[in-house]
Amino acid sequence: MTEQSTQTRKATHRVYSVSGEGKSAYWQLLGHAVPNSDGLGFNLLCNAMPIGNARLVMREIQPKDDPAQGRFA
Repeated sequence: MTEQSTQTRKATHRVYSVSGEGKSAYWQLLGHAVPNSDGLGFNLLCNAMPIGNARLVMREIQPKDDPAQGRFA
């Protein structure tokens, strides 16, 4: 069996920077996560990095994921 590279495996999660709490939380998409071939972890592929007191949140990709609509509040 051939091991797939990170570029050819499908992302299963999105990575967000989250500031604030509840309905006033601000969610900024940073990138996505691809499972490791051994299934024990993820490679995080980010286009940006969080600053300040923001926390990193990794969420499974769902068709209707839209933090602006309050899905994660």
